[in-house]
Amino acid sequence: MELTTLTNGIFGSNTYIVESDKQCAIIDCGNKPQDIKRVIDSKGLHPKYIILTHGHADHIFYAGRVKDVTGALICLHKDDLPLYSDSDKNGYNLFGFNSDFPNPYPDCLLKHGDKLPLGDVNLEIIHTPGHSPGCISILCEDMLFSGDTLFQLSVGRTDLYGGSPKQIVESIKTRLYTLDGSVTVYPGHGMSTTIAYERENNPYV
Repeated sequence: MELTTLTNGIFGSNTYIVESDKQCAIIDCGNKPQDIKRVIDSKGLHPKYIILTHGHADHIFYAGRVKDVTGALICLHKDDLPLYSDSDKNGYNLFGFNSDFPNPYPDCLLKHGDKLPLGDVNLEIIHTPGHSPGCISILCEDMLFSGDTLFQLSVGRTDLYGGSPKQIVESIKTRLYTLDGSVTVYPGHGMSTTIAYERENNPYV
């Protein structure tokens, strides 16, 4: 299993390309489609999923266009469908994004505990509401893609539509901090960290 990280997305958002046995999943779509496609083509990968950790503009903006160039299935937690589909709720209008190219309806609506097979590994969906109602983290062996739930020494903002300070702390404590401390956390923005380091040092949880 290998991981490629693209870090120059909208508002500094990260896009992750996880590969196993020549299949790949694209996690979040704030980076340009041509940059994502370049990685996929250079490695000869077969895109299977586009997994959106939540429905905010900086994570979904290029999802439709990434689907057009890869043919992968768009996957989103069912509770973030209202956010994903509404330009007032997802930040398109708030931050002045062009919404003339709306993203397509997801191919797969996720729920907590779902496992998406990828090559010889599984991507386990962990529902971590708080930043948004349908925010998810994705566990793959010793890697956790935490979206905008858990950051290095920080947590996601909770002042946007559907956010909840109480929920985000509970999600982290009960569903992320219970993971093995050696798990590496790859957040939606910023640098990677580990579960053990955040349990010990994160001032917001």
